[in-house]
Amino acid sequence: MMLSDGKLPVFLFPTALNFYADDQSSHKQVLTVYNPYEFALKFKVLSTAPRKYLVVDPEGTVKPRCCIDIVIRHTAVSSSNVGVTDKFRIHVYQHGQRQVSGRKDVPSSLIPGRADEKSLQGSDTDQFEQLPMSQLSPQQGTQYRLSEARGVAESSRGPSIIVLVVGLSCVLTLMMPLVSDQSSTWPTYLHITIHQKLIAAYVLGNTEKKWWISLCLLRNGFKYETI
Repeated sequence: MMLSDGKLPVFLFPTALNFYADDQSSHKQVLTVYNPYEFALKFKVLSTAPRKYLVVDPEGTVKPRCCIDIVIRHTAVSSSNVGVTDKFRIHVYQHGQRQVSGRKDVPSSLIPGRADEKSLQGSDTDQFEQLPMSQLSPQQGTQYRLSEARGVAESSRGPSIIVLVVGLSCVLTLMMPLVSDQSSTWPTYLHITIHQKLIAAYVLGNTEKKWWISLCLLRNGFKYETI
C-alpha cells in the first residue's frame, strides 16, 4: 500500500554520515533503516562513489515494524578525498513490486578532523551506482523489533513541545493494530486502517524540522528487542 503520490516515507538514522580522517574509529559508520509499516520492505543501497565504501548487506529485507543496521566502511581515507561529499541513496520496495516505493538520500563526507566539521552540500546531478555484495557477511544483519515507546528527553535546544506531541502521536498511531488484526487484545476502537497509518507516517516525516525530529523520535522513542 502506497500513498496517493506513489512515495512511501523512508525512515533512516542518521541523516548524514561524517567520517573523520584523523579518527580511525569513525571510518566505520552504522546506518539504521526503520520499517514502521505492517508489511515487509525490501531495500537497496546505492552510492555515487561505490569504490570508496564497503557496505555490509547493501540490499535485503526489513520485516514489518522492525529495523536493521547497515554497516558502512570508508575504504579510501586519503588527503585527496578530504572535503569530498558523496551520497548514498536508499531505495525501498514493497514485496512483489519492482517499482521503487520510496527513497532517501544520505550525504557522506570525509572531514579532516572533528574540529573541522562543517556542512557540505552536494549537487542534484549525482550519479548513483549499485554497491557490490559484501563477501564478509553471507547473512543479512540482525533485525530488531520496534516495540514500546519510551519518553523522549527534554532539551532546551530541542524541538518545541507542540512538534514533539504531534510526532509522538504519530508514532503511537503507527504502533496501533490494524482493523484486520483479530488476534490483538487492544480495544476495538483503537484499531485503525492502513491508510491512517500511512498518513501518520507521512506527517511524521514532514513535521517542522522533518527528518531530524522523526528520526530522533524513532531512534530514541523505541526499545530495541532482538527477534
